[in-house]
Amino acid sequence: MKTYLLRQTSPVEPQTPTWAHLDTAPESMGIAERRSPTRRVSAPIPARAGSETGAPGAVPRCAPPATTGAILGHPLPPAAHGPALCVGLDVHTESIAVSLAPSDSTEVRRYGLIGGRHDDVLQLARKLAAAHPGVTLKFCYEAGPHGYPLCRCLRAHGYDCLLVAPSKIPRAPGDRVKTNRRDADQLARLHRAGELTAIHVPEPEDEAVRDLIRARYQVQRQQHRARQQLKMFLLRHNFRYAGTKAWTAQPLRYLATVKLPFGEQQFVCQEMVHVISEAGERLERYEAQRPRVVAGWRWEPVVRALMSLRGVALLTAATLVAESGDLHRFGRARQLMGYLGLVPSEDSTGDERRQGGITQMGNGIARRASIEAAWNYRTPARISRELLKRQEGLSKAVKDLAWAAQTRLHHRYQHLTKVRHKKATVAAAALGRELSGFVWALGRLVAPRAKKDEAVKPVAA
Repeated sequence: MKTYLLRQTSPVEPQTPTWAHLDTAPESMGIAERRSPTRRVSAPIPARAGSETGAPGAVPRCAPPATTGAILGHPLPPAAHGPALCVGLDVHTESIAVSLAPSDSTEVRRYGLIGGRHDDVLQLARKLAAAHPGVTLKFCYEAGPHGYPLCRCLRAHGYDCLLVAPSKIPRAPGDRVKTNRRDADQLARLHRAGELTAIHVPEPEDEAVRDLIRARYQVQRQQHRARQQLKMFLLRHNFRYAGTKAWTAQPLRYLATVKLPFGEQQFVCQEMVHVISEAGERLERYEAQRPRVVAGWRWEPVVRALMSLRGVALLTAATLVAESGDLHRFGRARQLMGYLGLVPSEDSTGDERRQGGITQMGNGIARRASIEAAWNYRTPARISRELLKRQEGLSKAVKDLAWAAQTRLHHRYQHLTKVRHKKATVAAAALGRELSGFVWALGRLVAPRAKKDEAVKPVAA
């Protein structure tokens, strides 16, 4: 039987790095010296300006054992302002799994299960604050069907809360075990390491407008699906509509003349017609409600500015603003393009670069609205009567930017289709990406209205 003795690891000196990577070794070293992972440099590394102990701007040394970043010579992340306790929450309807990750340690402790109500989470926060005085609590949980209320509740009570994008959470390919406790452990651990991507939490008023637009979009999809089902049902029984205009008054009159051989089939056909008619009535009610909602919205000036673009009417402009939120949170136009999933995918390795179609990994509703609006730039630039009416009362800078969008996007479409011989659908996706850049510029050019709580300010005595 073999006996294994464990060696005590000695503290690693960050000023004497090992040349484990060839690309970091000096050119004066030989091949044998580069390959030897245990060879150290005898000469000390010159210290940077201001790095002496006690000098201004000095970075304190980490106590042993050294971290991986210090061993490999990579810069360590800046330390947080004081100790923190990262709390990972795996939220469900009836229960929440809780795990704790202190910032001054590498361990992750499992707290247990608590109730799924907001009062239970606030009680947990008070207990942790009492048990860890002087420690900042940082909560995080995955975005899901429970929405934003829990995040808003914690922030309203003064706690830091992060709503995490599930698609951006790093996951090991070989990890095949998923439980609530392990998910909470992973959230706490990654939150402490700063590896989580946060989701923008909109204001309740903005979320209400977005719910209205998304509900209308769902009704439109239901109507489209019901129409397709009715067409396939009639085609299966050899009923063909010979008209050219689909789903107008004339096709509905044609459906009233359809007589199927059995009563059961006639009942099915009539029910499908009722579904289509009801969906149309619901869409009319949504259309009547949307202008009134946008008129009192604080983002109405931004919506009016986007309506100066060709192909962007009230529905498209309100959709882009409601789905994208505050456009000032995007530092560059490329970030908005990536958020909408309009940037090309890429699979490059070495010196070979391969790009594919758009990623389609962002907001699908806003991406669809951008591409639909981009089809209007196939024709030469012009100011129509409708567009002139929508641009009334806007500033000259907004109008000039809208005209620049017309000229550039039409020229871009002609170049893609006639010079590079791209398909019209591919060119429309490319135009939608560039149109989102003009949307970003207009959204940052026009300021929204002040919030209700900011508009009413106390008067100094």
